[in-house]
Amino acid sequence: MAKEGTEWFFPQNRLIEKMREDMENNVVDGVKNLMTHMIEDYNGWSMRCRTVESDAEEFIRVTEIREKMEKEYADKLTYEVKKKYIKVLSDRSVCCFIVNVHNDKKFRFGDILKPAGWAGPTKNFARGNILENDFRGVRWTGC
Repeated sequence: MAKEGTEWFFPQNRLIEKMREDMENNVVDGVKNLMTHMIEDYNGWSMRCRTVESDAEEFIRVTEIREKMEKEYADKLTYEVKKKYIKVLSDRSVCCFIVNVHNDKKFRFGDILKPAGWAGPTKNFARGNILENDFRGVRWTGC
C-alpha cells in the first residue's frame, strides 16, 4: 500500500519529524555556542596572563605567540556524537559530556557533565545546559 496521499490523514507525522529536526538543530547550535564560550574563556585567560613588555619588539613577539596559541586551541576543539552523550574534546583531552538522550534517569537532555574519564561523565550534578545557553560551570579547560 502506497503512503502517497496519507499526509492529510496523519499530519502529526510531519509535525513530529519537524520537531525532531528542530531539536537536532538546537543541539548543534548549543554545542557550537558551548565551544564558542570555551574559546572566549581561553582568550580571556590568555589576555589576563600577559605581562608588561619592556619594548615594542618584545610586545609584538609575545602577542604573536598568544594569538597563535589561541588559534591552536580553537582549531583543536571538537566534538563527537555518541549513543548517549556528546563528547567535547580539546586536542586529546575530554572537556565535558553533554546528555544526548531524553530518557536519562537523572539528567535532562542537553545537560553538561564533567568527565570522570575518557569514556564517561561524573553523575553528581549538571554544570549547565546547552539548550538554555547555560554555561555557568564551564571554562576553557572543561567543567
